[in-house]
Amino acid sequence: MRAKSRAINLPNGLTLLRVLFIPAILYFVLVPGSYNGAIALVLFALAALSDAVDGYIARLREHETNLGKFADPIADKILIISVLLAFVQLQEISAVPVIIIIAREFLVTGLRTVVSTHGVVLSASLWGKLKTISQIGLVCVLLSQEAFRWDADGVKAVLVPIVVAVTVISGIEYFYRFRKLLGRIS
Repeated sequence: MRAKSRAINLPNGLTLLRVLFIPAILYFVLVPGSYNGAIALVLFALAALSDAVDGYIARLREHETNLGKFADPIADKILIISVLLAFVQLQEISAVPVIIIIAREFLVTGLRTVVSTHGVVLSASLWGKLKTISQIGLVCVLLSQEAFRWDADGVKAVLVPIVVAVTVISGIEYFYRFRKLLGRIS
């Protein structure tokens, strides 16, 4: 039997650090400056990397906590959505795909909340992981465009629809996986 983990541990500290990076990333995205794009890209890459590292450490050291199960996916969503919204403000990406991404995140978070009241933990699926990776990739393309002053319009034209499709498919997959439970509790 594994020992009960404390809520304040290294994985949860990394999750908190990811959230604390967000204002700095947004500052470097939104405020013009010679190196601000590169700084934003490095900070975002570190924050995204911390997502993989905190989960790995939590499982390896058996430091998984209820706080971590709640905070980790929320931190990821806030990180990605905030940067995408900054690029909507800068008119580098349309609001429509970002609205679709936000709607999916609200729906799946709501699903997680509902099923958790019945003792079910909605863990990330392969589609959910692909969704996160694709969204991180999109944000990295947007940030690298600013950092390296290259024209990413062609890449964005291909990548945005792929990210939206993976995001929608992953949302549908979560609801499909839990359709029987939702039918019983509705």
